[in-house]
Amino acid sequence: MSQTTILEEPTGPAGAPGTQGTRPPAKRKNRSSTTRKTFGDWMILLVAILIGLLIAVPFFLILINSFKSPADYNAAGPLTLPTNLYFDGMVNFWERVNFPEKLWNSFFISSIVAILAVVISLLNAFALGIGRVRGRTWIVLLILLANMLPQEVLLYPLYFMFKSVGLYDNQWAVIIIFVVIQSAFGTYLLASVLGTFPKEILEAASLDGASRWTILYRVVYPITKPTLSVLVIFFFIWTWNEFLIPLTFLVSNASQTVPVSIAVLQGDRLMDVTTTSASALLGLLPTLIFFLIFQRTLTRGITAGAVK
Repeated sequence: MSQTTILEEPTGPAGAPGTQGTRPPAKRKNRSSTTRKTFGDWMILLVAILIGLLIAVPFFLILINSFKSPADYNAAGPLTLPTNLYFDGMVNFWERVNFPEKLWNSFFISSIVAILAVVISLLNAFALGIGRVRGRTWIVLLILLANMLPQEVLLYPLYFMFKSVGLYDNQWAVIIIFVVIQSAFGTYLLASVLGTFPKEILEAASLDGASRWTILYRVVYPITKPTLSVLVIFFFIWTWNEFLIPLTFLVSNASQTVPVSIAVLQGDRLMDVTTTSASALLGLLPTLIFFLIFQRTLTRGITAGAVK
């Protein structure tokens, strides 16, 4: 009878009595063993911190020297904190170059370039990556080589061309130049991305009667939207920081950008360091604010293709 009782007793999957339909609690893994940092990880973190500090040093110097008076700078040097906050440098730069006008010029040029360059890049990449035009590899290679040319090589041909058509000292000359330059890089990047676009999605859209424009707008654009957002942010900041081409093609004071207006403060033999630092700080703040506003968009766009 005792043996019969033992055989009739319910057992669980692991053979434990009285645990029918349940599993024994799994043992918890020791998380400290899996998340423990090695010596190499600490070294990489240390190197990253040192690089970050080296990058932050110039910004720190600009910040502290922007609020120094010339007398305070001459007496204590550039590495000390200001004894009193001095705002005359910013006021002088603001009034001397008409900073709101320069700010609008930079914003207008950078915004138009970023939008047009992304649109042209998407159209070119759609033709090269999905349209599969003949010689697409050579076309992408030619675009990449053209994008690697230094700007100094382009100055005289572009100067002669825009002088002939009447666009010299016109903001649209700078916009056209940077739209071509930025869209060349965007085309190279997006053509590589769209070259690996799933063919099954495109074939399904074609079977449903979608045209090329419908596929571009309804299928390709929503999927590549994070990448396009990143390109818009990069193109805006890159165009904002450009100096050589705006300096060459924007001669009049009313059409100049923020980086060009900062260079006006530097003379042949004398330079007001505190006013120059204040101007650099004012020129840096708009791009910093723009980056902080679209930081999440940038992060989502960079990590969008990490998980498939």
